[in-house]
Amino acid sequence: MSLTGTPFLSTLILLSVVAVVLPLILWTRLQGPRALRAAGRMLMLAFAQGTAIALVFVLVNNENNLYDNWSDLLGTGNEVQQAANLGADGTGGVVPDRLPRVRQRFGEAGDGVRVSQLKGRVSGVNAEVYVWLPPQYGQPAYRHHRFRVVELLPGYPGSAKAWFGALSAQKQLEPLMRTGQVAPFILVAPRTNLLAGVDTGCANIPGTVNADSWLSIDVPKMVMDNFRAKPAPSGWAVAGYSAGAHCAVKLAVAHPDRYRAAVSLSGYNDPIGERTSLAAQSRALRAANNPYLLLRRRAVPPPIALYVSGQPHDGYEAGLALHSIAKAPTTVHVVFLPRSAGGHTAALWRPQVVPAFRWLTLEMGQAHVRGLAIPRSPSTAGSKHAALASGTASPTGAARRPRRPRPRW
Repeated sequence: MSLTGTPFLSTLILLSVVAVVLPLILWTRLQGPRALRAAGRMLMLAFAQGTAIALVFVLVNNENNLYDNWSDLLGTGNEVQQAANLGADGTGGVVPDRLPRVRQRFGEAGDGVRVSQLKGRVSGVNAEVYVWLPPQYGQPAYRHHRFRVVELLPGYPGSAKAWFGALSAQKQLEPLMRTGQVAPFILVAPRTNLLAGVDTGCANIPGTVNADSWLSIDVPKMVMDNFRAKPAPSGWAVAGYSAGAHCAVKLAVAHPDRYRAAVSLSGYNDPIGERTSLAAQSRALRAANNPYLLLRRRAVPPPIALYVSGQPHDGYEAGLALHSIAKAPTTVHVVFLPRSAGGHTAALWRPQVVPAFRWLTLEMGQAHVRGLAIPRSPSTAGSKHAALASGTASPTGAARRPRRPRPRW
């Protein structure tokens, strides 16, 4: 039975009921020597404890979309077919735009989401990708329209479905897209849990995994081949939470030719923030995958916009660090979240989906959208007080930076 399926959950509920009823019926009716009766009672208690723990785990897993299947949970899955050395640009000399167009087959994944198994022609990754289309996509008035795309990345461990499950992104955004309060984005969620028991850190590591190329080349190529999507970089953004937030910012800073904007919810800059990350296993890898260092070392600031939200010691300081070194045309919008907003869980990130997408709407070209209250200039949005309290900002706060002109949708 599927780890996340209704039959498995129903079976666990039934077993949990049996585990409670069984001792009530048999506790005093067990026959045989005292040692045998004691062993039988211990087994009943162990059965009750085991079913209770399993049921709680499944409920938590289904709520937060941590593991997709048994292989993810047991650490036996591997979506990497090969991991050739693809060079500094991650293409291996391939020009993605010149690759033949490939039509993917999509199945229904529920709640308007479709899923396809993608064989990455550059990265060597073979994994699922989930796609949700905005309500305007099928309307006759938009039949020649190309839509902007947001790539959605989960944390670690985390399922590619988490943005559509635990965070309910499409359910929150669809009514706002229909009423013109948020731009109609195509939402794309690729698998990021590619190797058993470790976080790839969205890095290219020859001989191990080419996660960067999977996310920034293969997945966008598939979307461009199969949907009416705007080309990169102006038509593409990437968003993530936790480990996925780190990846989102890193991908945008490393590839301004592939992404125009990134959203980070409770992320970090140094890959050591996730100790199981392959990108944290050496100083060289940490430096090569740290967006703060990548941005600081750039001779020419990239034309990207970053949205970074977090709590003290959980993403907020990472945003301030990026803001402190950003130079036009790079912009960084930092949002301070108080501890009262919740912990490092979906309950914290779910309410941030709409504000982040309102910001994306403005940053990626929607000049006039009803009901928006996002500042039109970079801001630490309530962060000054907390920054001063923690000693991480100067009394003058954050400087305002000039904005690049935006095209209309």
